[in-house]
Amino acid sequence: MPVTSTNSVSVGILGAGFAGLRCADVLLQHGVKVTIFEARDRIGGRVAQSNALGHVVDLGPNWIHGTDDNPIMKLAQRTGTQLHSWDEEHQAVFDAEGLSVDPAEAAEFTRLIWDDGLVAAAFKYSNEHGSEIQASMSLYDFFVERAGQLFTDLDTEAASRKRERFLQAASMWGAYVGSATDKQSLRFFWLEECIEGENPFVAGTYTKILESVAAPAVKCAEIRLETRVTGVHSREGEGMKKPIIETASGERCEFDEVVVTSPLGWLKRNIDTFHPALTPRLTQAIDNIGYGTLDKVYLTFPAAFWHDSKSLISNSDTAVNGEASMVNGLDPHHTTPNLHAPTLPLHQPAKPSSASSYPGFVHYLPPSYASATNPHSWDLQALNLAALPSPTAHPTLLFYIYGDCAKHIANLSTSLDQPALQEALIDFFSPYIALLPNHKSDSPACKPTAALATAWAADELAGYGSYSNFQVGLEEGDEDIEIMRAGMPERGVWFAGEHTAPFVALGTSTGAYWAGEGVGYRIVARYGLDSMAKKDERES
Repeated sequence: MPVTSTNSVSVGILGAGFAGLRCADVLLQHGVKVTIFEARDRIGGRVAQSNALGHVVDLGPNWIHGTDDNPIMKLAQRTGTQLHSWDEEHQAVFDAEGLSVDPAEAAEFTRLIWDDGLVAAAFKYSNEHGSEIQASMSLYDFFVERAGQLFTDLDTEAASRKRERFLQAASMWGAYVGSATDKQSLRFFWLEECIEGENPFVAGTYTKILESVAAPAVKCAEIRLETRVTGVHSREGEGMKKPIIETASGERCEFDEVVVTSPLGWLKRNIDTFHPALTPRLTQAIDNIGYGTLDKVYLTFPAAFWHDSKSLISNSDTAVNGEASMVNGLDPHHTTPNLHAPTLPLHQPAKPSSASSYPGFVHYLPPSYASATNPHSWDLQALNLAALPSPTAHPTLLFYIYGDCAKHIANLSTSLDQPALQEALIDFFSPYIALLPNHKSDSPACKPTAALATAWAADELAGYGSYSNFQVGLEEGDEDIEIMRAGMPERGVWFAGEHTAPFVALGTSTGAYWAGEGVGYRIVARYGLDSMAKKDERES
């Protein structure tokens, strides 16, 4: 039964990310008065860009996860945002000693992981067995068990070595969820599946997409930047009739409804913001769902020295390259469910690969050769942005880091001044740069001119991380998501964000957009404004 509608319904929204902006859009379309409180000095949340390298790059999402009926894909097309489907489906892989993995072996590992192999089997097992799986079981446990069934035609020692390297290659999954595979819940692995279709890289950055999402709110809502919310006071029983937002300055603003779009990590650390306390089950749900630390480091150079095709062909002993290294048709039949792929480009349209340029994806298996800066042997993954189409190509390597490695880089970002940070970042990544073809230690062309770390793992307003995930020990992950998604409408408090999204869009910008949209329409229905809009449409 809808609440009796009035002409002065007001909604306060915490956060001006995709969830808050899309929620505002829906509400504004139905005549609701909207005020957005944003602690940053800009809108967009983790959808943000930087020009610190001399060209614009995304600090947040780089990809559109699934193109089938995806509103972000439609916005990209509408705004003329340049997308890229990687035709460099081959990849370069360096082993623990810094040597190139044999192209045939790299291709074999790729096939075993993606082409109806390890990941697909894990999805199927998680889907079919669900609650039967012990909460303590990790994705890594599953990988180890399945790896034991591989390479049985080799002698014991050779099989053991190959399984170890295969498991190292499978470690790339950590960058998909922002945590190591031994922390990823096998029981709820099925929640990592996303929208079907392709996974294009947003070569033109999310700039125009953000502008489009934000336009209605910028035009018609009150947006209060640099305004921290310190309290959300919700109605309870016969007492307070309307929820109140309290700011750091002591201001108290009353609304009919309040929508909280703060990141999950922020919620975890600021649960005492809510008065009275959230329900025990909602508090438990917020605590239960994991929060990842996926970050990025961009390194830009005077020129893409690794793209000298003549040297590439002649230096096949130092890098995986050319036709021999192509992994043609990576998962060509989409046998692996679509994933939140932030690195290795899956589900790409078939295109002829170019042997004249370096692979688009580079995986550095846990290194033993960089102990001075990486004593824990964190694996690294990089995209070659020089392989993007004109005019978006630039001589830049984009490294994806996650888990403890992301926290380490974030700590550097907060403890060092800018010149020292630049030096520290270049020192950290130099061992990996040195493995690229044509690298010469004394050549200025091989030295980065600038480095940029996103450092969400050190960002208070991001909740010291990025994106929800599902970690070992989780008992009721799907129910936890639904509890957060439901919010507390009886108290006038709603929640939206990538952590409350439909299951096929969790942890994505599309998920945040849909979550905000969903809450917006639920509030509209609560006040009967949807039926009023239909009536106005009939009478016009």
